Amino acid sequence: MLITQAIAFVLDALFHLFILAALVRFWMQAFRAPAHNPIAQFSMGLTDWAVKPLRRVIPGLLNLDWSSLVVAYVFELLLQFVLLLVKGYSPNAEAASVLLFFAFVMLIRLSIYVFMGAVIVQAVLSWTAPRHPVAPFFQALTRPFLRPFQRAIPPIGGVDITPILVLIALQLVLILPVTWLENESARMLGRALL
Repeated sequence: MLITQAIAFVLDALFHLFILAALVRFWMQAFRAPAHNPIAQFSMGLTDWAVKPLRRVIPGLLNLDWSSLVVAYVFELLLQFVLLLVKGYSPNAEAASVLLFFAFVMLIRLSIYVFMGAVIVQAVLSWTAPRHPVAPFFQALTRPFLRPFQRAIPPIGGVDITPILVLIALQLVLILPVTWLENESARMLGRALL
């Protein structure tokens, strides 16, 4: 049992490192974040082997890097399938269809984590090192979330509290719809595996 948990932990950590890099790559292009910084270069360097060949098959549409999103989705789906095998389950067709949805929900959860991390880093950089080379990258990733709050709430005593409000909003999205979808898909998966 402990060996199974250890294997599942290692697989989850390694796969999610790659999946997060693919998601960062997708959102980086979606929000036009500059690619000339160590985080973007790491994300692209880690995922190039999977994304670049897929671009021949999946074209960019609406200026989005769909191949990066597909890579993230396929690897999340593969991770969930392998985790079921490690835990001793034999997925059937019904379980596989539930896994398709569960992997999608997990990508939503991971994307929210990406944005939460970006908001935290951007807020810290804005207070400590606003001219840091990675600051434009995080500003681009967080601008769509911070700007609506910043329009409504001016700085208080020179301090922008909107990152806190964005983090609260993102956490609420995680708690309410995302966790509900995750629980429902886990319930359906449990029924399918019986």
